[in-house]
Amino acid sequence: MNIGFIGQGWIGKNLADNFEERGFSLVRYAKEEPYAQNKKKVAECDIVFIAVPTPSTPKGFDDSILYGVFENVGKGKIAVIKSTILPGTTDDIAKQFPDIYVLHAPEFLRETSVRNDVARPDRNIIGVPSAYFEDPVWLAKAEAVMSILPESPYKSICKASEAELTKYGGNNFLYAKVVFMNLMYDIAGAHGARWDVLAENMKADPRIGESHMQPVHQYAHMGNNNGRGAGGHCFIKDFAAFRQLYEERLGEDKESISLLRAFEAKNNKMLRETGKDIDLLDGVYGQLGVDINAMEEAVVKESADIGAIERAYAQKDLPMLEVAYREAGRDLVALERAYIDAGGDILTLKALSRKD
Repeated sequence: MNIGFIGQGWIGKNLADNFEERGFSLVRYAKEEPYAQNKKKVAECDIVFIAVPTPSTPKGFDDSILYGVFENVGKGKIAVIKSTILPGTTDDIAKQFPDIYVLHAPEFLRETSVRNDVARPDRNIIGVPSAYFEDPVWLAKAEAVMSILPESPYKSICKASEAELTKYGGNNFLYAKVVFMNLMYDIAGAHGARWDVLAENMKADPRIGESHMQPVHQYAHMGNNNGRGAGGHCFIKDFAAFRQLYEERLGEDKESISLLRAFEAKNNKMLRETGKDIDLLDGVYGQLGVDINAMEEAVVKESADIGAIERAYAQKDLPMLEVAYREAGRDLVALERAYIDAGGDILTLKALSRKD
């Protein structure tokens, strides 16, 4: 059995390295040399793992590269998507390429321990397109892929949408945990509580665990600077994609969308204030993101003001009602300024696009 790999970035390279170390015959194909010459060879491989960029951008989620590489997979072969994708993508690709067995196996790799995570995964999950989930041939293909993956204590063959959402569920839960722990860190400081002691007390609760409990931290790429907020190559883009997906599919759920946007605004503010992963942040939100972030913060404040006005009115508390009105007026001014700034950026972007 020949194993192929399309994409030799961070995920694809480490995955291919592991298969090579375990003695598999494999072919690596990518746009870069020395792999660009292997286009015909990868089409002959029985199973092809695909790990190409699927970025979140100021224009939205971009999976165009992923769709474009399936012409390199041979007919009757198995294609295993490792890239992070929105729910429904595997089903859609399977419809567009009916001569290929398209599966999705999300990756759960940490930037700080990628080689260990590839060799010793805590779970292997393989998603089968919904239309074929009862099909014994497709399930056999999924079993064949499972059999060549590094051994893991947890295995699941499920519907593709379940596999796709598993990745988003995990990353975005941890994103929210990082943001919440930053809130706890700030309130602890306001009360003179030692964060290290508080964190250890919380870690002892098995429901919480010890991961993502460090509000202020340093990584190698940050030099000597302390950073705050959920950053990295996955968290920023995956939360933006999830929030956009939620707005598209459940747009009537205003409370949930306000909650997601508040998390996003708070996290982006922490990243910008501490200079953490600004390049990644701008890659997702663009330069316009700075002003959009300010608008989101103003919207959150204005929502709180409206709530205060409604409570004061219900209680017939006229002094509090007056205070709430004044505060709402000030926040409306801030919202208007942010809106004007964002509008100016949009006009600039339109002018640049016309020049292009």
